Amino acid sequence: MSVTRKQVANAPDALRSLGTPADIRALAERGDGRAVPRRANAHIHLPPNFSAFQSVQQAVDLAAKEEIGVLGVSNYYDYEVYGDFVERARARGIFPLFGLEIMCMQDDLRDAGVKVNDPGNPGKTYLCGKGITRFDEMTDEAARLIDFIRRNDSRRMARMTDRLRETFYDRGLETAVDEQAVKQMIVDRHGSRLETVYLQERHLSQAFQEALFDAVPADQRRDLLGELLGAETKARDSADHVTIQNDIRSHLMKAGKPAFVDEAYLSFADAHRLVLELGGIPSYPTLADGTSPICPFEAEPDELIGRLKDRDVYAVEWIPPRNSIAVLSRYVTKMREAGLVVTAGTEHNTLDMIRLDPRCKDGEVPEEIRAIFWEGVCVVAAHQFLSLHGECGFVDGGGTPNAQYESAEERIQDFARVGAAVIRRYGETSADA
Repeated sequence: MSVTRKQVANAPDALRSLGTPADIRALAERGDGRAVPRRANAHIHLPPNFSAFQSVQQAVDLAAKEEIGVLGVSNYYDYEVYGDFVERARARGIFPLFGLEIMCMQDDLRDAGVKVNDPGNPGKTYLCGKGITRFDEMTDEAARLIDFIRRNDSRRMARMTDRLRETFYDRGLETAVDEQAVKQMIVDRHGSRLETVYLQERHLSQAFQEALFDAVPADQRRDLLGELLGAETKARDSADHVTIQNDIRSHLMKAGKPAFVDEAYLSFADAHRLVLELGGIPSYPTLADGTSPICPFEAEPDELIGRLKDRDVYAVEWIPPRNSIAVLSRYVTKMREAGLVVTAGTEHNTLDMIRLDPRCKDGEVPEEIRAIFWEGVCVVAAHQFLSLHGECGFVDGGGTPNAQYESAEERIQDFARVGAAVIRRYGETSADA
């Protein structure tokens, strides 16, 4: 199904139509809104972002199969796919969370050599927005910032594509891969509109891996691949396309490699402002032991919490498949005790089709941590709902936590109750639709 601008513009109506804030608060006060904790995933990527999923329908079907009650999308650059996502999610009774992900730079940390939540680049910082509500009709400032990202990133991806093609040619393989060919690959695979496609490094590595496979029989690939990479591949065999794509990124596209092109980043302040201009809650995606050693910015949870609050960030997100149970539990417990909202997801931004219900790399997420994650998605659901009705959400337009509450604990608990009521009402109305 192709997505129309009307679908995107009307996407938030699934939440507006649930009733007034007074209706939902009454439901929450009666106790009827205390939804039983359900499985939730607050962060996946959908095509045309690089994604494990071939389509929105595939993602929604998997969520329904795993009994995921709340599913959040956190795409880069363009949000047109959210219209399709909302329609398909509602048909399965899955509550939609709208988000985004931004890469930005903290210049002072870069200059000091401090790594934040990117293990390869000092100062480079990933920032998420949770519960965005103005992804169609953006403010002028949001449009300006998004345009900066799109223009600079598109320019970088075009140059990297050219350098990859030249490197392949110099090392023994001529290809016809250019920027437009990579974009067309995405359009053909996912049915996305060309205007919504913004390339990522993983798209480029996939396109060049496929060009290699098309040109060279499997029994002849390994030797040539070594020449192309300038290193030994980590692939188990010559058909291991995922590992070969990762090899292309690692050996040809990273800093100091032949196809690398410097990125032009938003500042952290501008990324934070973009989230707020889109109506969302700034949220810090924590890497922790997703890399070894843990990045210095995150090395101690208490210090990390202080740094986030200093930057007016009152929500955090985790991707548990990257983390051990022990580290996740230690950090999440301290973050929640400090009054931060905590959510979790899986990204699904590689071709590996892992399950949507987040689990740690060494086992299941403990129930007490799952409860914190569920509370977090309820807070985001309430923020979306109240913002769409013109009320102050969890944070206001300046990023300050809602001032109607005397404490962070009171704020989180009330938003969680309202959000649980929103989710329950949504489930009831979806069943009736």
